[in-house]
This record gives sequence, C-alpha cells and structure tokens, in this order.
Amino acid sequence: MATRKKKSSRRSASRPADLAGTFAASGQKIWLAGLGAYERARKEGPKMFDMLVTQGKALRGQAAAAADQALKNVRAQAESASSQAAGKWDKLEQVFEDRVSKAVHKLGVVTGKDVDALMRQVNDLTASVRSMSGKPAAKKAKRPAAKKAKKAKKKPAAKAKK
Repeated sequence: MATRKKKSSRRSASRPADLAGTFAASGQKIWLAGLGAYERARKEGPKMFDMLVTQGKALRGQAAAAADQALKNVRAQAESASSQAAGKWDKLEQVFEDRVSKAVHKLGVVTGKDVDALMRQVNDLTASVRSMSGKPAAKKAKRPAAKKAKKAKKKPAAKAKK
C-alpha cells in the first residue's frame, strides 16, 4: 500500500518567520508612503491653496456675472408684464367709458359737451341779433353754476290711532 509522506517540519517552521518579514516590509512601505505624502503636502500645500483661492476668485466673478444677467432678465420680464398690464387697463377703461357714454346718450342725459355747444350757439345768436338791431353786443353768456340739490322736507310723523 502506498503511504503518504509527511511534509517536512522544517518548511513549516520557516513560514511564520517569512510572514513576519513580509508584514514588517509592508508596514515599512506604508510608513514611508505616509511620510512621502506628508512631505509632498507640506511642499505643495501652499501652492495648492493659492491655486484654489485663484479658482475661487474666478468662480466668484462668474457667479456675480450670472446673477447680474439673471437680475436683468427678471427686470426686463417685469417691465414687459407691467407695460402689457397698463395696455390692458387702458383698453378696459376705454371700453367702460364708451359704454357709459352710450348709456347716458340713450337716456337723454345732457352732457357738458352739449351744454358748451348750446352756449356757443346762444352767443352766436346773441351776436347776430345785436348786429341786426344795431346795439352793441352783450357780454358772452357764462355757463351757469351747478345748482345745489334741495334737501327733502321732513314730514311730521303720523300719529298712531288708539
């Protein structure tokens, strides 16, 4: 029968020592890498900081320019909306005035324009009559002042019958 050979104990004894050496070498490399990173950061840190400050200033200028442009756009839109609203308001006001004028005309209410036209006609007729009769023309008629509305008279209260 075939028997298996046992592994030599010499090889297993050297293995922990190799492993410890490998860990020590790795630890040493990690330590040296850390020192190298520290030294590089110490040397290049101020340069990197200055570069970041410069980039920050450039971005601040760009951000301010973008904010100014956005503000200009908003102002332009507000002015446009305001002018459109004013135009609509004027149009609405004109429509209202036209409708009121038509309603007043239909009701036969005399307007200020009608009174002024009548005053001109009276003055023209007065001048014509004066020129025919040979008398000097009288002063032009003035528009009469508006009359105050009369207050309603108070009626005595009716006595209650018992």
